Amino acid sequence: MNKNFIFLMLTFIFLFSCKKEEKKEEKREIGTYSIAQFMDNETVFGNSFSQDNSNLLVTSNRSGIFNIYTVPVSGGELKVITNSDSSSVYAISYFPEDDRILFRMDDNGDEVFKLYLKNGDSIQRLTPAENARAIFYNWANDDKSFYYTSNQRDSRFMDLYKMDIESFTPKMVYENNEGYEVSAISNDGNYLALTKALNTNDSDLYLYNLKNKKLTKINQEKNGNAAQDFSEDDHFLYYTTDADSEFAYLMKYDIANKTSEKVLEKEWDIMGMGFSKNGKYRIIYVNEDAVNVVEVQDTKTGENLELPDFENEFITGIGFSKDEKMAVLNVGGSHTPTNLYVYNLETKEVAKLTNVLNEEIAQEDLVEAEIIRYNSFDGLEIPAVYYKPLNASEANKVPALVWVHGGPGGQSRQNFSSFIQYLVNHGYAVLAVNNRGSSGYGKTFYKMDDKKHGEEDLKDIIEGKNWLAKQKDIDGEKIGIIGGSYGGFMTMAALTFAPDEFDAGVNLFGVTNWIRTLKSIPPWWESFKDALYLEMGDPYSQDSIRLKKISPLFHTEKVTKPLLVLQGSQDPRVLKVESDEIVEGVQKSGVPVEYVLFEDEGHGFVKKENQIEAYERTLQFLDKYLKGGETNPADSGTNPVEKIEVGTQKE
Repeated sequence: MNKNFIFLMLTFIFLFSCKKEEKKEEKREIGTYSIAQFMDNETVFGNSFSQDNSNLLVTSNRSGIFNIYTVPVSGGELKVITNSDSSSVYAISYFPEDDRILFRMDDNGDEVFKLYLKNGDSIQRLTPAENARAIFYNWANDDKSFYYTSNQRDSRFMDLYKMDIESFTPKMVYENNEGYEVSAISNDGNYLALTKALNTNDSDLYLYNLKNKKLTKINQEKNGNAAQDFSEDDHFLYYTTDADSEFAYLMKYDIANKTSEKVLEKEWDIMGMGFSKNGKYRIIYVNEDAVNVVEVQDTKTGENLELPDFENEFITGIGFSKDEKMAVLNVGGSHTPTNLYVYNLETKEVAKLTNVLNEEIAQEDLVEAEIIRYNSFDGLEIPAVYYKPLNASEANKVPALVWVHGGPGGQSRQNFSSFIQYLVNHGYAVLAVNNRGSSGYGKTFYKMDDKKHGEEDLKDIIEGKNWLAKQKDIDGEKIGIIGGSYGGFMTMAALTFAPDEFDAGVNLFGVTNWIRTLKSIPPWWESFKDALYLEMGDPYSQDSIRLKKISPLFHTEKVTKPLLVLQGSQDPRVLKVESDEIVEGVQKSGVPVEYVLFEDEGHGFVKKENQIEAYERTLQFLDKYLKGGETNPADSGTNPVEKIEVGTQKE
């Protein structure tokens, strides 16, 4: 909450006290910080307690990339467990009955994850297939094995395996030949909840009996369904659905009677639900206007668990110890990075385990986001997350950026972003627009951009720029656009199809040729491919005509404003060639183009040194073309591409 301080001036009639008591209201000096200082904020997460509840297993990027650490639940220093200096390492869990550690790792962002065991000083790869992807699912109820999915048999589909933790011999539990997604596993291991995507919103939900191989469809109508968890006794399957509703609500399916009943409904989407290990607590996650709201219910009393209050911050996640006596809380906000706390449910004591904000940065210099709404070209209300520099005023107008999230179907949320705070700290207002097609605002809103991408959603983005231009503390002549992935596409669409609207653009690994991208999606997306084609268009059909029409690559001659492109070479979703070709095409028109390529990154940048390079280059670019006042660069003749390659291996 923003705090306004009112200073009252007192007037005294005593002659000799006037000079002493006279005060003037002074503006607080706001610190300005480097990107290195912002990236020295630590990102940390984890929810696995050791078997005796003495330690918590966490993942942190304090070393520059993600590695594994442990920390005492009473607080203390993080202990280093892994020391990778190339690929990021992500902790999964302690083993249920000892201190062995399960973790995952890919190859510099290629998303082909493998599962590993760390036992003391030794490390063993448990999923040896070289080109196969393996994703941990959960521990079996007896704590003697764990489930994971892998496309080892068929690169298109993720089969379900079970691996015991003594011999580490995998056994296939479910062969997935139909493109289902395994969404939940019963405690006794007899049932699977499977979903089948129909489009990017709707899916069918099934219950599969592993003993008799019988498949039972649960939903009757076409709507969005997602399995969540089985009850402790396996009598019920809990799932969310948006049947006859704009927002997802919680249902439970009676397995014996084959009937469903509504359990809980909110005014926003219930995003997730699950039970603690022994079923004592039921956890509900609600997406409330771009913020996670967490509710925990005691399943015996039906009462909500009273959680600690963190002033002006949100509990965005919670995990329970195996004995359900301890909980780890993820606590943060748009103006403060997420810290980990441990809450003792018996003593009600709270211990702060991390302090991730760089001590060189003053908390009061960070900006808290504000939710605003504006009307688009057709009157539709568009929500957005707004960050305004602390020193912005009518007398000190600042440049601005429209920020476009990934997707399609993503959502800008009220989470902390060092990148956004860095830009705001250096004098840029940022409006993170949730254009039509974004999730979190009802299924009608979500479907509004289907096969209209780069058209009506782009108009929403432009209206966001117009909203910014009307603000008294914004310089309406200096507004740029920035986005990653789908947001990168929207950045290029804006510069290509509405070339007079924005003054500069930053494209982070954005799609520029939809025909190629939709044909080259990773093989493990096979089960989702048809649903994606229904929303975006089928590149093998007449839809290709429209896909070519909206792909910026084929219209680069229309671009007139400066462009910065950032890309990871290992990206399996948006291929490097997408950025290579858009840079080449725009440069031919004589428009200034800067290109930063990271040889050791995938879809998004996770190494701190690369993040620092990317974000510093972004600010330099924006300062040059928004604060520097350079206009109409296309009139200056052909400009060579300024290209930086980071992380290139030299022989």
